[in-house]
Amino acid sequence: MKASKKLLAVILALVVGAVVSGCGGSSPENREITLSIATGWDESAVIANLSSIIMEEDLGYEDVALQELELGPVIQGVASGDLDAYQDVWLPNHQQQLSEVENDIVQLDPWYEGTTEFGIGVPYYMNITTIPELNDTNVDQILGIEPGAIISERIPDSVIPTYNLNQEYVESSTPSMLSEVDNRYNNQEEFAFVPWRPHWMNAKYDFKFLEDPEDALQDLNDGATISSIVNEDLPDDDPVAYAFLNSIRLTEEQVNEIENINPNDYGEAARTWLEDNRDVVQPWIDAAREAEGS
Repeated sequence: MKASKKLLAVILALVVGAVVSGCGGSSPENREITLSIATGWDESAVIANLSSIIMEEDLGYEDVALQELELGPVIQGVASGDLDAYQDVWLPNHQQQLSEVENDIVQLDPWYEGTTEFGIGVPYYMNITTIPELNDTNVDQILGIEPGAIISERIPDSVIPTYNLNQEYVESSTPSMLSEVDNRYNNQEEFAFVPWRPHWMNAKYDFKFLEDPEDALQDLNDGATISSIVNEDLPDDDPVAYAFLNSIRLTEEQVNEIENINPNDYGEAARTWLEDNRDVVQPWIDAAREAEGS
């Protein structure tokens, strides 16, 4: 009889321990997580590097890996669980991609507190203000970005036919486009390209977004929110990471400040920025620690 009671006590203790562990009470130590970066999206690299550093150095994660892929595979990877989170979802820009995986992800509150803008731009020294006026210039190309970006579909499919533009949209990579922008801008050439904000280009170059009187860019003309998505299992599997990612908030000025420190190494840039901005990130850390103790 006594042996049975002892056995029952052991079983009960094991069950209680499993329940406590399952409620998210475990420490993030020895835990690993993979954050994703979309190729060409600089603010994606900024927020992922910043998150990785804080999670490893302040929250005790053993390894926060960063995986860079094109946008489509990134979103699919979060849905499948191969990736844990992606922190640069623009809505409504990425709505179509998200609708395909909406049952496999959780969308977090927007972390970006600034104003976004996306469109076709020209340098300040060109005397035009609208997209159709491109036909009155010597511009023969619109310098573009990655094929996976929605604007890389919208310009050739909607903008060019709407205004009967003489220009050709040239898909490229963001670094290649910006390299071409830098060369042409420094030589005071006429050119058109695809700018957006937040991005360090807004601080480095003096340019203007062209007006779209026929609304050919459609919802891209509207301001977007920037938020994160996580795999549907993350809130239960890792409540600390979930609470941390959901508490992040940055302004346009802060994003641009990090990017401007070193556009070639956002890991180094984020680490440098953190030295003088611990007060900004402390609430994120507090939220994660509170979840760890719950």
